[in-house]
Amino acid sequence: MREMIKMVVILTILSCFSGGLLAYIHSGTKERIENQVLEFVKGPAIRAIFEGATNDPIADRFRIKDGDIERTFFVGVIDDEPRGIAFETSGKGYGGDVGLMVGIDVKDNKLLGVGVTTHSETPGMGARAKTDPSFVAQFRDIGLQDPIKVNQDGGTINAISGATITSRAVCAATTEANDIYKKFKDQLDDQLKSFKK
Repeated sequence: MREMIKMVVILTILSCFSGGLLAYIHSGTKERIENQVLEFVKGPAIRAIFEGATNDPIADRFRIKDGDIERTFFVGVIDDEPRGIAFETSGKGYGGDVGLMVGIDVKDNKLLGVGVTTHSETPGMGARAKTDPSFVAQFRDIGLQDPIKVNQDGGTINAISGATITSRAVCAATTEANDIYKKFKDQLDDQLKSFKK
């Protein structure tokens, strides 16, 4: 009995030590991991949306609380004026959530572009939403008042062949982004004033 108690005590001490060590490593690397995600997961989509920007949109960002969610907004400066914002939303795809970075022209109230950041879609089919430039190019310059739907649903977006569910997910995420933009427009305008040169 005494040996069993001794083993339980040793196991408890080792578990506490291991848990504490893992928590310390996690907190010590949290910022580094966030920077890696920004640079290599979200960064390519942000840079594609703000092509020609005179600033670093990944560095020029701010956050706004949306209920329990804290949203990060990236700012694109064009001709010394904060012209656009980009932020991430998601839609339900075939294999799970499709993360989408959506850029909005704050001056003309239209889309600057979109870029898929994360997905679990079928390689060679739904995954093309991230790699097919002709698919994402369809979203450029769409007005925020226009419906964003695939052709099959009465919209103007040509779905990816064999990946209509993924295409609908991208459209749904874009529509959600429009709603978020309209909801926070006043706060976004206030934040963008600090980026004027």
